[in-house]
Amino acid sequence: MSLCRTLINTQLQISRERIPIEFNSSGNSPQRHRETQRLHRGGTVRPVCDLCVRCVKSDLLYTHVKIALTVTIAILLTTISALPAQRIARSGKVSFKKTIVDSEFRAEGVDVADVNGDGKLDVIAGNLWYEAPRWTSHEIIPVQKFDAANGYSNCFQNFALDVNRDGWPDQIVITFPGAKAIWRENPKGQPGHWREHTVWRSAGNESPTLTNLLVPGKQVLVFPFDNSQMAWYEPGKDANAEFLCHAISVPKSPGTDKYAHGLGIGDVNGDGRADVLITKGYWEAPPDPRAGPWKFVPANLGPDSAQMYTYDVNGDGLMDVLSSSAHNIGVWWYEQQKGTNGPEFIQHTIDDSFSQTHGLAMVDINGDGLMDLVTGKRFWAHGPKGDVRPGDPAMLYWFELRRSGGKIEWIRHEIDNDSGVGTQFVITDLNRDKLPDIVIANKKGVFVFEQLSFSK
Repeated sequence: MSLCRTLINTQLQISRERIPIEFNSSGNSPQRHRETQRLHRGGTVRPVCDLCVRCVKSDLLYTHVKIALTVTIAILLTTISALPAQRIARSGKVSFKKTIVDSEFRAEGVDVADVNGDGKLDVIAGNLWYEAPRWTSHEIIPVQKFDAANGYSNCFQNFALDVNRDGWPDQIVITFPGAKAIWRENPKGQPGHWREHTVWRSAGNESPTLTNLLVPGKQVLVFPFDNSQMAWYEPGKDANAEFLCHAISVPKSPGTDKYAHGLGIGDVNGDGRADVLITKGYWEAPPDPRAGPWKFVPANLGPDSAQMYTYDVNGDGLMDVLSSSAHNIGVWWYEQQKGTNGPEFIQHTIDDSFSQTHGLAMVDINGDGLMDLVTGKRFWAHGPKGDVRPGDPAMLYWFELRRSGGKIEWIRHEIDNDSGVGTQFVITDLNRDKLPDIVIANKKGVFVFEQLSFSK
């Protein structure tokens, strides 16, 4: 599994809210390549690492360049600047141009891919895909009307993957927790709706992910099934058949209920393999990931959460864990320490000022070599009267990690106050300017936040 250092040459000088956190380590130690985020989409996050040769040779080579081989132009070579933004959301010298792609509730998961092979990244959200650069909508299946106050969409997670290996990105959808997972076949530029296939009979936990679990460049799905067992899935030789299912856990394991909260992928123990995390601990990846069940290591990784990530936050050489509260309040990092009977994790609060952070992404927003967090409020997760403070503004923030003088700081920056997040969103470079952009779908609509360049 390749690890990447993002090499975007930007600096940040910004008015900020400081959230200092003490730690006992040499926070100024040099950072190794392994310290930075894996290029994976645990929660479908794609960190921007266009200039990292190691990542280009692995993850990007497969997920982007493979499609480019058949459509001539690589998936990252795109231009989406034709439309003016409805609003500019600024935060010092890091600023974002907000475009409302769709004002209707379409989905709570989203991804991007070059759907039509024109070299531009399009947005895929539920029953529709939106063609760049003018975000013209096209039906994948017939459009449905969803009630944001009293119900849900048919898309909790949305991933793009060339399932049948024909050179065209297909759509993978987790329709609802516990329901079957499906994929829809790209018609390769022909008119008509996309043909539906079954991925697996049930998909549990509320944060299934498409990620590089095995070897660099090969993405697989990770989620539990039958309210009982964690597993990972890959397409078989027959693309029309259900995916191949590989058990990670034994039956009746924690984190496997259809409404379980908290799931992530990351190298917790530093052996170079991707482990699978839940709030009660993690499964250590064996040398052969098909040799299940994996060893489970119990650990207290906090209350119910959304996507989970590993990263060496304080630079002490141990991988820490980051997560956010799905239906309550809290964004946290868990400092790994060596204990007598194994690793221990100390909770630190990053933010406790807003609720329902049901989608979390990790990426280096400002190009300083440290990973940052992006999250926001999932507006009306359980309607206008459910959860904690459901009617508060649908904020979208990024949290800048800084290390200084033996302290960890997370500096909160507002991106927007009328969008928030869904249950899964994507960060990638939409416009080939080497800056990470944010794409979101939720009960407020479908949004693109394009990061703007700035002068030093």
